[in-house]
Amino acid sequence: MHTSRRAFLAGLGAASALAAGGRAARAAACPFRLAVINDEISQDFDHACFVAAHDFGLHWIELRGMWNKNITDLDAGEVARARGILAKYKLRVTDIASPLFKVDWPGAPLSKESPHHDQFHADFDFKQQDEVLERSIDLARSFGTDRVRCFDFWRLENQKPFRTAINEKLRQAARTCAQHNLILLLENEMACNTATAEEAAATLKAVTEPNFMLNWDPGNAATFPGSMPFPNGYDLLPKHRIGHCHAKNVIRKPGGKWEWAPVGEGVVDWAGQLRALARDGYHYAVSLETHWRGAGTPEASSRISMKGLKEALAKDGFQC
Repeated sequence: MHTSRRAFLAGLGAASALAAGGRAARAAACPFRLAVINDEISQDFDHACFVAAHDFGLHWIELRGMWNKNITDLDAGEVARARGILAKYKLRVTDIASPLFKVDWPGAPLSKESPHHDQFHADFDFKQQDEVLERSIDLARSFGTDRVRCFDFWRLENQKPFRTAINEKLRQAARTCAQHNLILLLENEMACNTATAEEAAATLKAVTEPNFMLNWDPGNAATFPGSMPFPNGYDLLPKHRIGHCHAKNVIRKPGGKWEWAPVGEGVVDWAGQLRALARDGYHYAVSLETHWRGAGTPEASSRISMKGLKEALAKDGFQC
């Protein structure tokens, strides 16, 4: 009788331990596709992939430029070479970080932003945007991803007279992507017309195509004085329409000025933001886009920011 009871209790204890272990394992699992934009490490694509896979321990990478070329300028041989490198390091592609619609809107006053921003080796005008979209779709197919990133034109001081037409252009591009079973991701970019969470929410409300989603970048939004991307801005966003996330950070300075910062510092509460994304069922990419160069080189700076990003994830119990 006593032996049976002891065995029963021991069995209960073992079952409880297994359940607790299972809960711990689930809590530790990474809910996101942790990634890095390749040229935030190096223009040498093989080296960037080595760092991403071996040093950062990643399974995903975001493609923007390599060998001093924008991704949309790669020829067939370079695409094949890049695919071979990805296979070598067992890396999958989160999205094509194209420069689509990072140009001036025709007929509008020239944006003060257009001549001053790094376009990551992209040099296209408005008339070439259909070509850029077509090329991005082809690249998505070649690299096995279902996502293409875009913008909504260099920022205008008064976008209201042009906003309806801009939204229609985004709508058309989304429909084109839908024909190829692709998601079109609009990045909120401080130099473009959708920059903050408030503006992103308005654009998503206007452009309702189901495959049109947001590339949420709290760091970009944080460049605006008074903007609080998390939690205030994030609370405004339709969570089911966030399809990608960029990780970077910003330090604000007097007079409305700002500068990039490593992910472990700055305005954006990344531990809180990541916790909220996981809570809300987000399971796509969280991709490091360092921009900060305080460590001297893109690679050294990205190493510090990836450490900060992983530390933020660890605060939430995620092992990524």
